[in-house]
Amino acid sequence: MKKTIAAKPIERLFPFVIRSRILIPGRDSLVRSKSRLHFVLITHDLSETSRAGILADFAHYPVVQHYTTADLEKFFGIKGAKVVGFQKSGLAQSLYAELKQHRINQPPAPAKDRETESHKEADADQPGT
Repeated sequence: MKKTIAAKPIERLFPFVIRSRILIPGRDSLVRSKSRLHFVLITHDLSETSRAGILADFAHYPVVQHYTTADLEKFFGIKGAKVVGFQKSGLAQSLYAELKQHRINQPPAPAKDRETESHKEADADQPGT
């Protein structure tokens, strides 16, 4: 008989995030740190306007929506932060792999797919061919 292994909670990795200093709190800090950014985590209590702004500003990065502001304060000790980012690292890759199911934006289409779509649209626009 096989034993089922319960999934470990992702929160077990949060103390390592603090210790390794890969957390980037706040929207302004994220904008300045785009070259080092792996993914963005936003809270459920973020307003729709701010959410849309984050999705527009960070369209080329994975944006994950999970937790609340109180949860972030409890886990990371940062008060009032609704948007945090994680610097590129192995730890950030592990975090993202476990939070991937909560991603709210879609990855951009590869350049080759975009070219074929634009050709299909152009062919559809030309009548009589």
